[in-house]
Amino acid sequence: MTKYIFTTGGVISSLGKGIASASIGKIMESRGFKVAMMKLDPYINVDPGTMNPYQHGEVYVTEDGAETDLDLGHYERFINTETTKFSNATTGQVYNAVIARERRGDYLGKTIQVIPHITDEIKERIRKAAHVSKAEILIIEIGGTVGDIESLPFLEAARQFRLEVGYHNALYVHLTLIPYVRSAEEIKTKPTQHSVGKLREIGIQPDILICRTEKALRDDIREKISLFCNVNKDAVIEARDAESIYQIPLVFKEQGLDKIILGQFQLKSKSTDLKDWKKKVVQRAIHPRHKVAVAVVGKYIGLQDAYKSIYESLIHAGIHNDTRVAIKKIDSEEIEKHGIGSLLDDVSGILVPGGFGYRGIEGKIKAIRYARENKIPFLGLCLGMQCAVIEFSRNACGLKRANSTEFDRKAKYPVISLLEEQKHVKDMGGTMRLGAYPCKVRKGSLAYKVYKKGLILERHRHRYEFNNKYKNLLEKKGMVFSGIYPKKNLVEMVEISNHPFFLAVQYHPEFKSKPDKPHPLFRDFITTALKHQKK
Repeated sequence: MTKYIFTTGGVISSLGKGIASASIGKIMESRGFKVAMMKLDPYINVDPGTMNPYQHGEVYVTEDGAETDLDLGHYERFINTETTKFSNATTGQVYNAVIARERRGDYLGKTIQVIPHITDEIKERIRKAAHVSKAEILIIEIGGTVGDIESLPFLEAARQFRLEVGYHNALYVHLTLIPYVRSAEEIKTKPTQHSVGKLREIGIQPDILICRTEKALRDDIREKISLFCNVNKDAVIEARDAESIYQIPLVFKEQGLDKIILGQFQLKSKSTDLKDWKKKVVQRAIHPRHKVAVAVVGKYIGLQDAYKSIYESLIHAGIHNDTRVAIKKIDSEEIEKHGIGSLLDDVSGILVPGGFGYRGIEGKIKAIRYARENKIPFLGLCLGMQCAVIEFSRNACGLKRANSTEFDRKAKYPVISLLEEQKHVKDMGGTMRLGAYPCKVRKGSLAYKVYKKGLILERHRHRYEFNNKYKNLLEKKGMVFSGIYPKKNLVEMVEISNHPFFLAVQYHPEFKSKPDKPHPLFRDFITTALKHQKK
């Protein structure tokens, strides 16, 4: 029978429930259990696909084409089980499903209510996620903060769940904040007491408290938290800020969190450690031998989470190369206003990420031209590839008015255009080219050297494609089309032959990178950036 761990958060948002949940998954996986993860999001949007990155952050895409919360990226980076469309459920999805059934008459005239109909749908989605993943342990992170009205149905479903599966088959972890008041030089436990009190009003008594804190929790503080929150002292886990998020599983394991969970679930396993994780990931992340500066030229630079998977993938590539990657975040609109100037003088690599809309595009194009003409290692992702094609068309092929029909519907040279099947799409949500598609890699190309195989599978999220009408012209001028989606002859990868590393892809490789297994594109991008720096 699957065991279930519910993770909730209290006091304030952005405490790191996603990383805490993923870290629990890592230590339980190290114990030999098959772990899967799920995120329950309280917002009414059906998925984050139509939300502004400045509001929600990155949209993570699963292998089967679901647009999901960015926390699923944390899950996949920490554990080995891939997430799917069943790994994320939102209030919008839940209500959508219940209302659709009511419209069909499936409820036979009953009054539809939050309890039991909405909570039953939530519980059914949790069971489905467990069934599809065949997990021995399913970790369910509930978004939002305890006390928010939006998350109440999810918390009520979690409360009911233990009654249905039994005390030893479900467990509640509550992540909370222990603030330090500098003027009084005191740690304050009252916010945590109130947060746990809120949970208990709902009917959930947490079994484990993970306490975010600046200062170490003394024994007397742990005892106080234990007494007032009705949690065993050993189950009060300290979580101070770490130099690397990949340290967190080690921190939890050192405090015996895995043993507490095993005890609650009445499970036995061999005692294991995370020596390889510590040596090959954490130590290299904290104490690398080298350092290299890389620019990320984007349009959502103002929010850290907008390019979360990209930043992490650069860190993973750095870990592999025993290198600290210093990420220089450059707003492409600043380049539009002031030009390149000295913005890119001190970097050894330039990455241009994805996005939507015309804002900041000309700045991205200027950065790409700078990378191409100055032989600086360049990696373009999704919109970054499209900008690379536009730049090359304008400045190497003489098509001065080359553009994408996304930005100029009447472009004289539409080198990037809307897919034929996209032209009649009216609904914005869930209608892009989404999920994993095969790509045939051209032998002898840089891409083939990077991947070392002729067929790859990568995740997509876009509407516009390279216009094959311009393929012959660009090839004559030196652009190599090194990756093709065979079924529809769509361009997936472009590169330039007389350049140390100029590679741009239509897909999102950042979604498949892990700290102990970096994506080959990021890995070799940083390797080449290091060589460029030495020169």
